[in-house]
Amino acid sequence: MVLADSGCVWKYGFAGGGLPSSVKTVAVLPFDNNTPSPDLQLALYNVLHPAINRRLGLSDASEAKADVIVRGTIQRYDTDVPVGYAGGRNVTPNTSTTQRQLEIAVDIEIDDQQSGKTLWTRKGLVADGTYQEGNETGGRTDAIKKLVDEIIEGAQSQW
Repeated sequence: MVLADSGCVWKYGFAGGGLPSSVKTVAVLPFDNNTPSPDLQLALYNVLHPAINRRLGLSDASEAKADVIVRGTIQRYDTDVPVGYAGGRNVTPNTSTTQRQLEIAVDIEIDDQQSGKTLWTRKGLVADGTYQEGNETGGRTDAIKKLVDEIIEGAQSQW
C-alpha cells in the first residue's frame, strides 16, 4: 500500500487494475475531430497517448499489431460559458474579472483486437475546465487532463 501511495505504480508501470493477461500492447489513435478547433485533436492525443502507456503499463504498437486499440471522436468543444463575474469597489474602473468554463465531449472505445470485443466504451464523456477570461488554453489543459483521468479510470474499472 505504501509503495502505491509513493508513486511506484506510475514509475515502474505495474498499474493496470486487472488487465487481461493477453493485453500487453496498445495503439492509441488520434481521435476524429467534429469540432471547429483543429488543434484540439493533437492536444488530446499528446496527453492521452503517454498516459495510457504509463498508467496502464502497456507498450506501444502499430494499429495492425496492437492487442488493444483506443479510438474515439471529439464530439463537442464549447467555450466561453460564463460561470463567474467580479467587479466592484476594489476593481480598477473599467476592468472586471470574468471566470469562464469550457467543455469537451468525446465518444471513446477500447477494442480487443484478438477477440474482436469492445472492452470499454463511453458515449458523451464530458470534462470541463475553468479559466480566467483570455486564458482558454489553461481551461482546455485542465479539461483534457480530467478527460484522460476519466478514460483511464473507466477502462480500469471494466478490466
